Amino acid sequence: MVTTIVASLATSLLASSVSHSSPSTASLFFTKLRSSSGLRFSFAVAPSFSRRAQFMAHTLARATLGLTQPANIELPKISIAAKEIDVAEWKGDILSVGVTEKDMAKDENSRFLNSILKKLDDLLGGLLAEASSEEDFTGKAGQSTVLRLPGLGSKRVGLIGLGQSASFPAAFRGLGEAVASTAKTAQACSVAVVLASSEGFSNELKLNAASAIASGTVLGIHEDNRYKSESKKPQLKSVDILGLGTGPELEKKLKYAEDVSHAIIFGRELVNSPANVLTPAALATEASKIGSLYSDVLSANILTAEQCKELKMGSYLGVAAASANPPHFIHLCYKPPSGPIKTKLALVGKGLTFDSGGYNIKTGPGCSIDVMKIDMGGSAAVLGAAKALGQIKPSGVEVHFIVASCENMISGTGMRPGDIVTASNGKTIEVNNTDAEGRLTLADALVYACNQGVEKIVDLATLTGACVVALGPSIAGVFTPSDDLAKEVFDASEASGEKFWRMPLEESYWESMKSGVADMVNTGGRQGGAITAALFLKQFVDEKIQWMHIDLAGPVWNDKKRVATGFGISTLVEWVLKNSS
Repeated sequence: MVTTIVASLATSLLASSVSHSSPSTASLFFTKLRSSSGLRFSFAVAPSFSRRAQFMAHTLARATLGLTQPANIELPKISIAAKEIDVAEWKGDILSVGVTEKDMAKDENSRFLNSILKKLDDLLGGLLAEASSEEDFTGKAGQSTVLRLPGLGSKRVGLIGLGQSASFPAAFRGLGEAVASTAKTAQACSVAVVLASSEGFSNELKLNAASAIASGTVLGIHEDNRYKSESKKPQLKSVDILGLGTGPELEKKLKYAEDVSHAIIFGRELVNSPANVLTPAALATEASKIGSLYSDVLSANILTAEQCKELKMGSYLGVAAASANPPHFIHLCYKPPSGPIKTKLALVGKGLTFDSGGYNIKTGPGCSIDVMKIDMGGSAAVLGAAKALGQIKPSGVEVHFIVASCENMISGTGMRPGDIVTASNGKTIEVNNTDAEGRLTLADALVYACNQGVEKIVDLATLTGACVVALGPSIAGVFTPSDDLAKEVFDASEASGEKFWRMPLEESYWESMKSGVADMVNTGGRQGGAITAALFLKQFVDEKIQWMHIDLAGPVWNDKKRVATGFGISTLVEWVLKNSS
């Protein structure tokens, strides 16, 4: 009953404000039609409402949505240090040993051949080898066992499998996550991590391995409990990384890992936040906080709907028109504290804080409407990268972080199938599917990015289910006409350990995107849907600018754990650093 009254009141406010709106505020976007005689007609497609009524409607909408506010939980403070001490002399709760399948080889007397495992086993009177056999631990990736054995400085010894070999960041990051998991289970305060075989590692590999272990541990220990009434605080306070060297260079690498990990946690928490909390306004507030926190290198500019209208962003505003929560166009700009700027980059993220599908509403099995809060995963990657870069402060590079944030909802003011919207570069789009809304918001965001004088643009979006079907839940699809840019980003992904796969931009598929009454439609057929989506975005990028589209609809979300992954942030940071001096 109360809900009905509030909804009716909100509807009355909207209707009243529309009837009293002035011609200058009567629409959020316009579509221009040209007749053969050259006459121009401007049709108001989506009526708006006064700011006062808009605020009141927004307040009423929020008031009925659960009164939920996230708890203010501080990130766990973990001291991570690289040390060169004998594993047998280390004192603490858990000594974790990362082992490959080869490391688990034994002689005819069932004793380890690996020097570190043999040393530990000798001190334990052969119990380590015996226990590993009883536990059927072979060193396969994903295996782990923790044993409480007397005879060492540590209270427990953990064996963590790395698979056949370990030389990539993903394996070492997984080791760190496994260490965090065992620490949480045992409620350990102090752990040490050592690799059973690191003798042949180059200095660079040792640095990268230590960094990945540190990152995995920080990310693994974190749990997003902001929306739970009760939660346990992790006990882990210190992590010692043994056997991979010491010194200023390694300390700097560990600090970098900490900065990026905290940015990934920030990105995860953005995506995890429900749409009744993380509205477009709330996302813009988070972006502004980043700008304030690192005001020495970052500036924030949040554009209102009226300002976006002045910039003729009809495509973006068309998507936003149905929601009581107004759109917020986010623009952060990073400039180094000193020195010349050699390269200008832009990172553009899709920022749909909720996607109902609009009039083409998401229905039926597999529509995933219950997790459509994740449709701002691209913006989380972009803002997470901004947070990390504000802390790291690379030189020689200017970076623009751009998000066209809004909701895709259903109402009498909303965009309808068959409507034609006009983007800020003048191109017209026939909307044949309101659930292909992300590309409409990105169209104006890309035009805006091009106008910032940048040389390279990377956009990230949870854009298509087709990409998930093609590449599965762990790999992002990459679309770009630039081989040079592809190489840069794939080199960055090797350092980050995130998985990407380059997809074709098949120009012949554009035929399915042609409209009889506008420049284009916003969706083609079911076949090659991820490709046609990328081809659509390409229409809004200056040909002189190197551009890449990343479809991260799969890896942005861990469906098994029902939490966000923070995908894309570490790769973006690596890419920007590779472009800095």
